[in-house]
Amino acid sequence: RKIGVALMRFDVFSLIRTCGRRVTAAAAGSALALVASCTTATGPIDVSDGPMIDPTQPVQVALLIPKSYEKTASIAESLEQAAQMAIADLGDIRIDLRVFDTGGNPEQAALVARQAVQEGAKIILGPLLAENAKAVGAAVADSGVNVLSFSNNASIAGNNVFVLGPTFNNTANRLVSYAASQGKTKAVIVHPRTLEGELGKAALENASQSSALEIVAIEAFEFSQKGVIDSVAKIKAKMLETEADTLFLAANAARALPLLVQLLPEAGINPKEVQYIGLSLDIPRQIIELSGFQNSWIASPNRQVSANFSSRFTEGFGSPPHQLAGLAYDGLAAIGALVKTGQKNAVTKTALTQASGFQGVSGAFRLLADGTNERALAIAKIERKKVVLIDAAPVIFGRVWF
Repeated sequence: RKIGVALMRFDVFSLIRTCGRRVTAAAAGSALALVASCTTATGPIDVSDGPMIDPTQPVQVALLIPKSYEKTASIAESLEQAAQMAIADLGDIRIDLRVFDTGGNPEQAALVARQAVQEGAKIILGPLLAENAKAVGAAVADSGVNVLSFSNNASIAGNNVFVLGPTFNNTANRLVSYAASQGKTKAVIVHPRTLEGELGKAALENASQSSALEIVAIEAFEFSQKGVIDSVAKIKAKMLETEADTLFLAANAARALPLLVQLLPEAGINPKEVQYIGLSLDIPRQIIELSGFQNSWIASPNRQVSANFSSRFTEGFGSPPHQLAGLAYDGLAAIGALVKTGQKNAVTKTALTQASGFQGVSGAFRLLADGTNERALAIAKIERKKVVLIDAAPVIFGRVWF
């Protein structure tokens, strides 16, 4: 294993501790069926599409993660462990995984990416941060090597860079489509004045363009306790003025959302009469138990499959995976499925963007030609302090539903 080393910077993701044990043979043997590839990529390949591989030899994959700074070390470790787990599950599919330390720094990330390609990497998995992924994509663009980053920032996607993280557009499309199918016609968007809030608002607006559900008003608030409190009367006024039947909460699940779902019902916006919809995929248990969030809708990955991955990971490594660990697993799942076809163009953009997609740790997903992704999401309702499935996610891709 080759490891590039550099100085690290502070990373904004939340962290948990994980141990360094490899997944056991028994755990690998009881693996879920993680990869399903229904089509193969054939035909002429454009030079910019990606490098060819030798199907008779192990395919070299570079995993770029921020290992050397304590603030991101636990995320990096969890990502690496998930990658090891995926390789074990791939069985006889030969992947030569080499790990490089980006240091959480764009310059270092670009340096080790070039090093990886010089040493024979045919595809890059990672890095973690959007600015690092952008730098890596540019650094290896001339070689045509594709980059499957762990970011969910769609603004960096394109050319040879893909984002594996769930995107706001994907979630918004699913929620808006479902709401419209249930007869909802008018919606108000509530969001904080943050980058996350603005992206969520834009995604909902875009989704509504091809839907019968109309966005009739938008209310932004300062991202603070006072900002939330001051916005409640304005939100109520817009709901009454527009006679909206739907309220989209594009708010941070850990901070603004709990206060909103407490204050809005108290102000008279009854969640039994107005459909509350949360844009965040990760809703903490304490919010699910709030009375004001009952009857709300959320989008959700395949919870059973996700729980299976988490359980196996915990058994193999002694502690739960970081919430981003599954992205490393998914990336290698896709690569492994394509390598299994025996095609020389297995890691090109043509292959990576096959319409059938892949099966990962939270269900079906596919990569798009613009570098973003689509993930199969279910719709769930919060009912009696529990998450209740009301519209299942597709198991495979084969129809347009986003």
